[in-house]
Amino acid sequence: MKRRSLLTAASAATVMTLGGVGYAVHRRGRNPYYRGPESDHFDGVRFFAPGQVADKALADVLRWKAERGGTAWPKAYPSPFPADRPPERVTGLRIVLIGHASYLVQVAGRNILIDPVFATRASPTRFAGPKRVNPPGIAMADLPPIDAVLITHNHYDHLDGPSLARIWQAHQPLVVAPLGNDTILRGYDDTMHVETADWGGSVDLGDGVAVHLTPAYHWSARGLNDRRMALWCAFVLTTPWGVHYHVGDTGFGDGAIFRDVRARFGPPRLATLPIGAYEPRWFMQAQHMNPADAVAALDLLGATQALGHHWGTFRLTDEGIAQPAEALDAAMDQAGQPRARFLALRPGQVWEG
Repeated sequence: MKRRSLLTAASAATVMTLGGVGYAVHRRGRNPYYRGPESDHFDGVRFFAPGQVADKALADVLRWKAERGGTAWPKAYPSPFPADRPPERVTGLRIVLIGHASYLVQVAGRNILIDPVFATRASPTRFAGPKRVNPPGIAMADLPPIDAVLITHNHYDHLDGPSLARIWQAHQPLVVAPLGNDTILRGYDDTMHVETADWGGSVDLGDGVAVHLTPAYHWSARGLNDRRMALWCAFVLTTPWGVHYHVGDTGFGDGAIFRDVRARFGPPRLATLPIGAYEPRWFMQAQHMNPADAVAALDLLGATQALGHHWGTFRLTDEGIAQPAEALDAAMDQAGQPRARFLALRPGQVWEG
């Protein structure tokens, strides 16, 4: 087993400073993660989302840094829910927010982690970078047997390599990720069983559960020179319980990605959607939805229920810590929808369907 960082000290410092949402040096170069044929979203070196706006320039990042103020976060923001101790298996659906964008999904007898981050910081180092303000909603030692881990993309607030290596050693799950991320994951443990797929691909998780990779308006990078060299995605879980659509990070764009999910899979019974890391809007809009965008996505999907994540654990952008939840309630009111249809989850909070 090996556990190592794929970053130089300089690239790590850059990624930490930008909180995983900003600018990386853009050179043509060679792709260290993936080699494959060109497609409508891969140019032979870098992936891209057709129709997505161009990457931000360094001048934009410097402007954001110069203007950055926003609302300060408290050093601690404890969840009102105690840490969960999940059952070993469930026959229906039980979902728990671990924190930020990390979930445990228990469905039809399968236990699935999505973007599990247990680290103190969303960063390649232990001494700098966004620091969590509440403990994980499930202690790693209290996880039930894990059958599969789904990784949406490689930013540090979604791909926590050391934690994934520990989960692999304890549970030996199947790890599913978009193209190119297997190289990154095996850098933390070269015995890890990783299956990658492209947008439109599917992986059977057993017991009637399958996961399907769908597009998202986002990007990827672990360091200075690897921007968009590993693919990112959203996931659709088809299960005996019904359809669960999960987005780790995305901009709203023209809404086509949500219409396409509904057209292919039908209205989901559950959508788990990001609602945070969206200010300043001029900088974040292409890559992160705000709560109003998330409510518009819910409308396009026609989902029965939505749960909100990507807020309240790691400060990545300028909005206040409670602002996403407050703005979500306001957006649901504006849409004439009951607030209970779209809940902003806190770590340890359980939702059962």
